[in-house]
Amino acid sequence: MLRHGFTPDNYTYPLVLKACSSLQAIEIGRWVYRNILINVEKANLFVQCALIDMFVKCGSLEDARKVFDEMNVRDLATWTALICGNVWNGEWFEAVSLFRKMRLEGLKADSVIVASVLPVCGRLMEGLKLGMAMQGCVLRSGFDSDLYVSNAIIDMYGKCGYPDEACRVFSYMVFRDIVSWSTLIAGYSQNGMYKESFELYVRMVNMGLTINEIAVTSVLPALGKLKLLKQGKEMHNFILKQGLLSDVVVGSALIDMYANCGSIREAESIFRNMLDKDIMVWNSLIVGYNLVGDFQSAFFTFREISGAEHRPNHITLVSILPICTQIGALRQGKEIHCYATRSGLGLNVSVGNSLIDMYSKCGSLELGVKVFDQMMIKNTITYNTLISACGAHGLGEKGLEFYEQMKEAGMKPNKVTFISLLSACSHAGLVDRGWLLYNSMINDCGIKPDMEHYSCMVDLIGRTGDLDGAYKFITSMPVTPDANVLGSLLGACRLHNKVELADQLIAAHIFQLNTEDSGHYVLLSNLYASGKRWEDMSKVRSLIKDKGLDKKPGSSWIQVGHSIFVFHATSTFHSELAKIEETLDSLFLVMKNEDYMLANLGFCSHVNDPILT
Repeated sequence: MLRHGFTPDNYTYPLVLKACSSLQAIEIGRWVYRNILINVEKANLFVQCALIDMFVKCGSLEDARKVFDEMNVRDLATWTALICGNVWNGEWFEAVSLFRKMRLEGLKADSVIVASVLPVCGRLMEGLKLGMAMQGCVLRSGFDSDLYVSNAIIDMYGKCGYPDEACRVFSYMVFRDIVSWSTLIAGYSQNGMYKESFELYVRMVNMGLTINEIAVTSVLPALGKLKLLKQGKEMHNFILKQGLLSDVVVGSALIDMYANCGSIREAESIFRNMLDKDIMVWNSLIVGYNLVGDFQSAFFTFREISGAEHRPNHITLVSILPICTQIGALRQGKEIHCYATRSGLGLNVSVGNSLIDMYSKCGSLELGVKVFDQMMIKNTITYNTLISACGAHGLGEKGLEFYEQMKEAGMKPNKVTFISLLSACSHAGLVDRGWLLYNSMINDCGIKPDMEHYSCMVDLIGRTGDLDGAYKFITSMPVTPDANVLGSLLGACRLHNKVELADQLIAAHIFQLNTEDSGHYVLLSNLYASGKRWEDMSKVRSLIKDKGLDKKPGSSWIQVGHSIFVFHATSTFHSELAKIEETLDSLFLVMKNEDYMLANLGFCSHVNDPILT
């Protein structure tokens, strides 16, 4: 057209710009933009809106904002293009800020822009308040009957942690599509209500609705968490028949499901057979290996990502760093930290939080604090992680200092904050400060105590030796104590060797709760053993066996080069077992020749007892 001497007009440019966005041809789009500035005396709103739309879809919010700021007149379509563009590119705060600015300039939002901004509320710290305000705007504007808006409200409540409110909105909808059902199914799963998620899916199927990839990816997390392997395999067959496995989101969800069910080989098979693997699929496999405890394969997969011409993203690092934390792999943790710094991913707040957790649990709290000091953006989780780390290192006063910093930064503490604080006070013996924080949580912050808070308080009081006070606290609780609360008192009895108190007040209650956690029984058994009450110890151990409770065996790790070898107590499945046993025999022989005697033969005679190891 240009070669033939024709000049494009305001009708031509939007069509060309749309083609640029479809092809992700941002450089051509910029050339078209320069052409507009030179040849068009005054571009109309339609062209300017098309420019903004093209730039945001090509990922250049800076260029889009430049066009927007140069406009003398902006209509609703222009605001919608920029706000939706920020939503697509993950700039949640900017999207909300633009929405508020638009409202201040007197423009009324339509159903399209409301449906775009509502899901963003679920990703912001104070998003619930904004989301509820927008829902009020929806009702006043008559958008509540709009299907897309109703779906967005369900999504917002699910992401904000209010699945019951999401269900209420769902129940009032006159017409529901597959997205409505899938959004509520996903909302239940996001909030740990896996049973409700699966039951809603079954209800949807029974109504004869056509299942698509959105519904599949919404219900697969519930199947994995509920360990419904049979139903998961049926879903896998459905996915294959419908040809949905080519969708990387479906493939990733399927890998997660199998890993949660403990079937890592099936997860590996899906991974190998997927032709198009993006970083999401690699991340799912790493998380899967972590779930089944195959740390060696997780690190191997992480190293393979670069060879597959992919780049780890912040989710990759957040997935691999907890493995370093679990096995104390400080060297690998430092290497990942270096990569995060070089790639710019260290600026991500979730990566920073994971690094703080990794360093502190690997014994390098000072490095964790250094990461904290270098973080440009901090959230409540950042402070919670560091307060908890200080408590675990016995630095309760230091943890309280970070709590004061948190308040000065204008961040509101949540339930987890107070669990971290009370635990820190317990480890440091700060009883009076612990009581002040507990009362402040209830009276000042309006946070109702959970079992975790009660458990921390019992531990705080009991550690000082005030077992009567700890028991009095339990009897004053407005709810029936669970096994963890009683377990805290049992631990205090073990610490102060109060066998009779444990026997009279706690043991019977723990048995009545029918807890599946063998730890409390083992603790009671050890308490009886310390008091030389062998008959009672044997009864508890027999009870463990009768209930079929398994104690997770102790584990240790050793790193040789890039390989990590895991050893489990009583396990005989190591590939180098014969060589290990041969080396041990030779060491025992040397010890015997040097007349070396083990100090505690009584303990060693039980090392193969699965209850004690």
